Amino acid sequence: MAQRELQDQELQRAREIQQQLLPKEIPQIAGFEIAGAWEPARIVGGDYFDVIKLSESTLAVCIADVVGKSVSAALLMANVQATVRAFASKSATPSWLCNRVNSVLCSNIPSGKFVTLFYGVLDAERQRLQYTSAGHSRPILINNSGAVKRLDNGGALLGVFPDWQYQDSVVQLAPGDRLLLFTDGITEAAKLDGEEFGGEERLVNIVKSVAYEAPFEMNAQLLGEVKKFCDSKLQDDATLVVIAALAVPTGKVEKMITVGS
Repeated sequence: MAQRELQDQELQRAREIQQQLLPKEIPQIAGFEIAGAWEPARIVGGDYFDVIKLSESTLAVCIADVVGKSVSAALLMANVQATVRAFASKSATPSWLCNRVNSVLCSNIPSGKFVTLFYGVLDAERQRLQYTSAGHSRPILINNSGAVKRLDNGGALLGVFPDWQYQDSVVQLAPGDRLLLFTDGITEAAKLDGEEFGGEERLVNIVKSVAYEAPFEMNAQLLGEVKKFCDSKLQDDATLVVIAALAVPTGKVEKMITVGS
């Protein structure tokens, strides 16, 4: 019993350390609002997201999913988070960063492991997101008229193909647009009896119904729907990030938004 209690305490400490790697507050830039939510299936998990201030008008936005669960996935997640932060800068394009992170992971990732990652640079002055996807679920864009589309960019998983060259894509974000980034713990949620949540089609339908809520509330409602479906027994980590282009852009923004989970 004492050994089990010690293991539980160590896992809880690992969760605390992992939570500290996530942004405690999310930096904001003029004309946009960003919010994130993270819910591991176990005490620790392999999902993460990050928002990094690169300049007064640019932010890096990242979401990633490490294959597997629990401690091994959490350790690899910490490695990915540190590597992304080491390479992130205003001059670093998303494709360049993914090339570098992939090179690092291919050199030291355990056999059978890989990472999906979406990394973008949000530019408030140009009202655009330049991005690269490394095998990650395609984000959902809901524009201000209610139309929905999926972002295109199909790079390879990180840590598998050392010579892969990633490419950049760009999406313009008009006032009122919402961009949802997510991990497959959302779309592939399932009940214990095997019944599935319904994949990306169901997620799109839910997104449409909450698209004009505040980003924090949008995340809360989406995550709430997934947890309700599976009786709060997630089979995989679930992470969301919403980027909202404000309908009425404001002036210079200095505030930070506290992360919700």
